[in-house]
Amino acid sequence: MANQVTITPATLAKSAERYRSELLMMPAQGIRQMLPYFTVRTGIRYKETVGQIGGNFELGPYSPSRKDTDDITITGRTLETFLGSVIKDFEPNQVVQSIYGAMETQGEALKGVDITRAVLAWCMMQCSHKLMAALFNAKRNDGGTKTADLFNGFDTIADTEKTAGNIAEAKGNLVLIDKFTKENAVDQLKAIYFNANDELRAQPTMFYLPQTVYDYYCEDYKAVTGATPYNAQYKQTFLEGSDNLCTLRPLAAKRDAKYIQLSTRGNMLIGCGGGVMGETIQVDRFAPFTLTFSLTQFFGTQYESLSPERLLVATIDGNTALYDKPATKAAA
Repeated sequence: MANQVTITPATLAKSAERYRSELLMMPAQGIRQMLPYFTVRTGIRYKETVGQIGGNFELGPYSPSRKDTDDITITGRTLETFLGSVIKDFEPNQVVQSIYGAMETQGEALKGVDITRAVLAWCMMQCSHKLMAALFNAKRNDGGTKTADLFNGFDTIADTEKTAGNIAEAKGNLVLIDKFTKENAVDQLKAIYFNANDELRAQPTMFYLPQTVYDYYCEDYKAVTGATPYNAQYKQTFLEGSDNLCTLRPLAAKRDAKYIQLSTRGNMLIGCGGGVMGETIQVDRFAPFTLTFSLTQFFGTQYESLSPERLLVATIDGNTALYDKPATKAAA
């Protein structure tokens, strides 16, 4: 058994100060498993201009006098991070028990663990999980109290841009679809992909999907292809017909989504402060048996570009869920 660990407000406060930068980076670290699918930018305090440079740069037959006079254009977009806060009372010994219970190593190995650092990391990771769950459906509400009220997620931004006419069929970055079922998922996803801009299809892309839509695709794919030689497994990583350029990426954050995004990793931006001025982490004692954890941090999302060469959004009508919820078995 490990020796008894005593945590005092002073040791936690000292650890919060000592590991401030490391702890404030944890929301970015918390999405490490998603880094292959998104681009994370740190050091953003409130707003940063992002966008796409355009203009013609092309060779022509040699001429000593010809000069290209076309303008260079920059289509700017704003990656906005919002300052969020949390003040939470917690009983450190309960957290310690959770941390110990989750560790595979026990006994002597625990003597090398900085438990105060582990407690603070546990608090930060709880915040990170909530941020990840709200990546798509969060909607900024100045008077809100939840993570889903802190910033505008990818689906919320898509909805706003669709209403403004910036995401539209006529612009080549929107396609309307039918509700997904187990019988049409393969045809629907392939139809979306085949409607995408040729330049978008020439790049490695991802379908950001609800888990249920991905499950429907696997079921439908199995039913359609059966035991054909190239159908080697139930799990489907790439969209059929994409030459393995399009990855199917089911995400828990897309549950009950009204949009599907086909895009590149570089176009899907997550912004966070990562320790910039204005971000704080603190531990105080205001009651005999509990401590108060307080945190302020910046966070937000944005598409770098709405160009059809970078993004295609699929929806039924912008208001209807992409699928009916699977029926659940009644309790016996």
